[in-house]
Amino acid sequence: MDQEDISPLKHFVVAKRTISTIFDQLQEFVREGSGFVEETWHSEDLEQVAVEDQYVQMQACARKLAIIREVLARRHMKVAFFGRTSNGKSTVINAMLRERVLPSSIGHTTNCFLSVEGTDGDMAYLTTEGFDERRSIETVNQLAHALHMDPSLDSGCLVRMFWPKTKCALLRDDLVLMDSPGIDVTSELDSWIDKFCLDADVFVLVANAESTLMNTEKHFFHRVSERISKPNIFILNNRWDVSVSEPEFLEDVRKQHMDRCVSFLMDELRVVDARQAPKRIFFVSAKEVLSSRVHRAQGMPETGGALAEGFQERLREFQSFERTFEEFISQSAVKTKFEQHTIRGWQITESVKAIMDAINIASAEKKVLSLEERESLMDRLEFVRNQLNVLTEDVKEKIKATADEVAAKVTAAMLEEIKGLSALVDEFCSDFSPAPNALALYKSKLQAYVEERMGKNLVSRCSSSISGYMQSSQRDIMGTHYHKIEFRHLIDHCIMFHQWTRSLWS
Repeated sequence: MDQEDISPLKHFVVAKRTISTIFDQLQEFVREGSGFVEETWHSEDLEQVAVEDQYVQMQACARKLAIIREVLARRHMKVAFFGRTSNGKSTVINAMLRERVLPSSIGHTTNCFLSVEGTDGDMAYLTTEGFDERRSIETVNQLAHALHMDPSLDSGCLVRMFWPKTKCALLRDDLVLMDSPGIDVTSELDSWIDKFCLDADVFVLVANAESTLMNTEKHFFHRVSERISKPNIFILNNRWDVSVSEPEFLEDVRKQHMDRCVSFLMDELRVVDARQAPKRIFFVSAKEVLSSRVHRAQGMPETGGALAEGFQERLREFQSFERTFEEFISQSAVKTKFEQHTIRGWQITESVKAIMDAINIASAEKKVLSLEERESLMDRLEFVRNQLNVLTEDVKEKIKATADEVAAKVTAAMLEEIKGLSALVDEFCSDFSPAPNALALYKSKLQAYVEERMGKNLVSRCSSSISGYMQSSQRDIMGTHYHKIEFRHLIDHCIMFHQWTRSLWS
């Protein structure tokens, strides 16, 4: 596989970026929606359109989205390598990384779990479980090598190695490679599976082509399949270069390994069908591939005397494994890492939609009620307006009738008083003198006397009848429940007419 080729793992990176963007938008939408629901809930004008429970649900959705978004940011593709001691697990990973990153040698080498992931920095470093301190990459032999193992670590501990992405294209695309101790050196298989395997997207069983699949290897993956539904498994028959020494048995041995591996995947684990199983099985020599790639990186010839006959074929097989592995893990990781989050995001979207639909329905119902109330008020207003018009006309008529009645009574009373004017003059008693000054004073006293007596007589004649007529009119108006303002208007007219009559008397 040429490094210049576009890696299928990019599909996962693009999918991760896309789904992260979608969840960012969804999180912003829920945040704005939560604010809208809260504002609507607290609004006095929109009572019962939104309720407290809806606001609580929106807040819960926002918290769930924040958690999912945080998990998505940490998501990566994970492939776990397992096999018996000295089957070449670390060498396979080194060959894929194109550099001797993990410790490997004869005998029992890796004594704890080692993960390799990319870092954007230029310096490689590692951290141990429970500690964030960065340690030099050279200390990996002291920490993880069985011959130099740090006493503070055991087979169930994890050492995380961070390798510069600039040195390895494979690590640029959120890929984590997990190396493991030999599954034949511990009885803690269940704890291993629970701690390191449940989030793995692909498992690579590194077998030894010099022997065959062992019950130890089968037993481990049976335990894995009990916890993970149909785990994705590749089988590498490593050290296939030894077949060169016995070319007459090469095809028979290859077929024997293939049949047993296919049977294990298809019949025992039941993770693939007969068509898929052969595509998961490869015959390689990781040591040869690593040596070749290291030589190439150093500007040396890829092949040398140390490489056995048929190396190119085994190299192509390893490259085929890498290509198939990358395509498969990318597709698998997109499904396993994002599918449940996508479903959860869809469920949250449906919950938010249900809340918004309920608010929309409540607001529509309130709008209908408001329109009906408005229509009722408009009808009532029109009725009151018409009644006021009737009242106004009626009051005008009553005012006119009152004015006419008052005028008639005052006129009649005035005529009667004029007829008795001579009697009033006769009743006047005062000293009379023909002198001009005395005569003027006499006239003035006579006028004052007449006005006083006529005024009293007019009041006596008119006040009771006019007052009675006004009280009768007032009772008629109040008895028909006329508007208070118009009634006051009528009273004002009556007062005005009363003042008018007084002016007539004067």
